[in-house]
Amino acid sequence: MSDDATELALSAIVEKPRAQAAIGSLRAEGVYDDSRSVTEAGGETVAIPVTETPTQTDVLEVVREEGEPRLRSLEDHLRERGWTDDELDAAPGSWAVLGSVILVTMPDAPRPAEVGEALLSMHGAADTVLARGGIDGQHRQPDVTVVAGEGDTETVHREHGTEYAMDLAEVMFSPGNKAERARMGESVREDDRVLDMFAGIGYFTLPMARAGARVTAIERNPDAFQYLLENTMRNDVADRVEPYRADNRDVLDSYEGEKFERVVMGYYEAHEYLPSALPMLESGGTVHMHEATPETLVPDRPVDRLEAAAADAGRSVEVLDVREVKGYSEGVAHVVVDARVE
Repeated sequence: MSDDATELALSAIVEKPRAQAAIGSLRAEGVYDDSRSVTEAGGETVAIPVTETPTQTDVLEVVREEGEPRLRSLEDHLRERGWTDDELDAAPGSWAVLGSVILVTMPDAPRPAEVGEALLSMHGAADTVLARGGIDGQHRQPDVTVVAGEGDTETVHREHGTEYAMDLAEVMFSPGNKAERARMGESVREDDRVLDMFAGIGYFTLPMARAGARVTAIERNPDAFQYLLENTMRNDVADRVEPYRADNRDVLDSYEGEKFERVVMGYYEAHEYLPSALPMLESGGTVHMHEATPETLVPDRPVDRLEAAAADAGRSVEVLDVREVKGYSEGVAHVVVDARVE
């Protein structure tokens, strides 16, 4: 074959609403081609690149495509739209695809709509691009702006076999916590008693319940709580999750049930809630305390706070691990302390 011969490649055609599920199935089957992009295929269908014809995934058809190589990077797409080198320096370097929504932070990017259209071109299964701002208020509500696409902020994200339904305009979801969500699912045993004090839509509750744990999940944001209920049903774990819509201190101050073997505190200011959390742990139980900590104070500040709260409660602490999950902001790390409490 000559160097300028056109290469033919296979793509599986599926209905757009099934795109994310089909990608997961094709990936599990070992035939998903992640060197190419998912693209629009006409109507309400998309073309998912595959290395060979799938045998275990339901698709409408498999086609052999001919044409120019697809653009591979956001920079390629933006250069095609006339962006200069200086403008490209201000373009976002990363983003997350959550179901049908692309979530991106781009405070300095010129022409955000063009960035959004470029991202939609790169990710054919997505239909909306959201620019992400901060998280505000006692319910930790996100500040997002639709910059491209249909503007539908509701989506279903699939991760490590867990389904998360959510509205990204109403509830927060941190793509950078992916490994931590998976780790929590791997940390529990069948019938472990777990307290998730800041459950949200089920970030940690769902993988732990899917692994067989019995989880008491507390969340005060009414929107997040409704998705928590929906997600327990989506993942067939409603019988292993006891949900409360309340401030966790109100629940725990009057709690008379059995103690927990594990307490998860997935909130950046979790140390403020340690006086309510520590009495809930049985002797030898494990606490997972999250904190946003200046990098110069890791690991001392979160460990010192945990040890001081334990001493006030007449308990002792054995620190098992201190992990930096991701960057929280410039110079600040998202840290998790795992500790055994006696």
